[in-house]
Amino acid sequence: MEEMVKEETQQQNQTDASETDVIEEESQQPEAGSENTETEEAAADPETEEAAADPETEEAAADPETEEAAADTETEEAAADPETEVADRVLTAEETLDAMEAEEEEAEEIEGETTMESLMDMYEESFKRFEEGEVAMGRIISVDKDHVLVDIGYKSEGQIPIREFRNEEGEIEAEVGDSVEVMVEWWDDEEEMVVLSKEKAEKVKVWDEIKKAYDDGGTVEGTITNRVKGGFSVDIGVQAFLPGSQADLRPIRNLDEMVGKSFTFKILKFNRKRSNIVLSRRVILEEEREQARAETLASIEEGKIMDGVVKNITEYGVFVDLGGVDGLLHITDISWGRVKHPSELFSVGDEITVKILNLDLERERVSLGMKQLTQDPWESAAEKYPVGSRVTGKVVSLTDYGAFVELEEGIEGLIHVSEMSWTRKIRHPSKVVTVGEDVDAIVLDIKPDSRRISLGMKQVKPNPWDVIGEKYPVGTTIEGKIKNITDFGLFIGIDEGIDGLVHISDISWTKRIKHPSELFKKGETVQAVVLDIEKENERFSLGIKQLQPDPWDTVAERYEVGSEITGTVTNITDFGIFVELEEGIEGLVHVSEISKEKIKSPGEKFNVGDVITAKVMNINTDERRIGLSIKRLDMEDDQSILSDYINKMGPATSTFGEILRENLQEKMKEDEEK
Repeated sequence: MEEMVKEETQQQNQTDASETDVIEEESQQPEAGSENTETEEAAADPETEEAAADPETEEAAADPETEEAAADTETEEAAADPETEVADRVLTAEETLDAMEAEEEEAEEIEGETTMESLMDMYEESFKRFEEGEVAMGRIISVDKDHVLVDIGYKSEGQIPIREFRNEEGEIEAEVGDSVEVMVEWWDDEEEMVVLSKEKAEKVKVWDEIKKAYDDGGTVEGTITNRVKGGFSVDIGVQAFLPGSQADLRPIRNLDEMVGKSFTFKILKFNRKRSNIVLSRRVILEEEREQARAETLASIEEGKIMDGVVKNITEYGVFVDLGGVDGLLHITDISWGRVKHPSELFSVGDEITVKILNLDLERERVSLGMKQLTQDPWESAAEKYPVGSRVTGKVVSLTDYGAFVELEEGIEGLIHVSEMSWTRKIRHPSKVVTVGEDVDAIVLDIKPDSRRISLGMKQVKPNPWDVIGEKYPVGTTIEGKIKNITDFGLFIGIDEGIDGLVHISDISWTKRIKHPSELFKKGETVQAVVLDIEKENERFSLGIKQLQPDPWDTVAERYEVGSEITGTVTNITDFGIFVELEEGIEGLVHVSEISKEKIKSPGEKFNVGDVITAKVMNINTDERRIGLSIKRLDMEDDQSILSDYINKMGPATSTFGEILRENLQEKMKEDEEK
């Protein structure tokens, strides 16, 4: 190292000596040419001399008299001093030679000085040393498997690891002769080697660009790499932070969707020492929105058709960004048809075309319409769906009172629950149809002004009640299964969709039935007689007891009035007791016919199940009533005893005896009349 310093010192001394010689030569040159200064000037600039002569020549040519006068003057001067004229001519030649020599010497001096300065610059450049951390431009001179050698103008080349030249695909992007920006990491004076870095030089360049963008209020491009606490990490050449509140104009629901996307950002904070950079995307979006808003407000008007982007979706509609101005597309203006929820048709970010329906710039409210872009289907509905025509549609909704069927987009008809079946009593439409099912129907009525169409499903098939009377005339015996049992009777299946009712009163002629389930079970097969068919009311009446003759038709023959009968007490009421004469035939003993004595309640004398004897007082077959009397029977017994007593009495022996007999006979007659 000391030898190198000595060698450099000697070379510097030699350079200083050379410069001293040159300076001495330059100091001697002016003395040699001082004697003929005027001659040198003339020789140094011959054009000037010619230019100076030209005006005189021009003037002489312009004025002949002046030329002659000048000639005379010169002649006179020459004649006056001939030696001076000769001397001037000799001096002019010498001056010319001296000037040429001086010019050559000056050119040699300038060339020598230039060469020495260049050599000195090159010499000093070879000893120039970049500071650690400084960025320099270099040239690749060698590429091997581990390092790339780069010449940065130092006496030895710098090394860069080969990995810094690999791209994302792993390919090496370095060739001999390529220029590359590098940063001096550190010097190794012992090995006379400098370690360089291409990556760090790029980062330094990035930091410079970021600082410039921050100072100038510019923007930078970057890619969101991952989520961090409070926001995102963004790669803009170096890592930067994007707060969540600055990522968009509105809060982002799914932050993960932002990761991996590239955007343009504004730099809010910049601190290179702390490597702290805070970005904002919202600022740019607000500027763009404000610019777009101004343009939109200048061009927007009612009736105009515009393109927009779905910004938000609610239950009642869709908010659309028209370019800095938001408009509401209400759910009723989306389609002529039924829309359950706007999310069925739109997603946030969708581009749609809408029409301006109403505009209030002061309140910044814009009402939009989408269905208005097409013709209202109800305008031609009466022609397309005349009354009586058969149509096919899809069930879109069910209610308690019917089913709504979509015939086309925007046109729906109602099938009332009463129009679904000729024979079945439908409690709810879901028993017949389901949402999404295709059904056939007949148009019953149409009112385009009120946007209503009445449809019927049962009209597609013939009405079975129109032929049921011919198929099952009154008096016909039918057979069927019991479909349902109620308090008031039995429902028996007759034909498809048609049930007949056996009323509880038509089950038996004679039995008193509290509930039909006492005698029958659901699903049991029974026979019945057709009693009546009401087509208008869709009623089919049946009877089971009619399969047998009515026992009341012959009851008068079997129980004559005045005859004595014996029966069992089946029921006791306040007004009398019921006595069963035979199965299904009962008679009533009224309370007044129970006893000659006055009683408060029949229960005082009788109990259910008691066997009694009574007299048949009257029979009414139409009302199915038999009147009985116990009192009359008892009175007849008393009269019979009295009659026997009178008959056994002999002739009266006294007036009192005669009077007694007469009174007894009159009493007997009165009782008989009663």
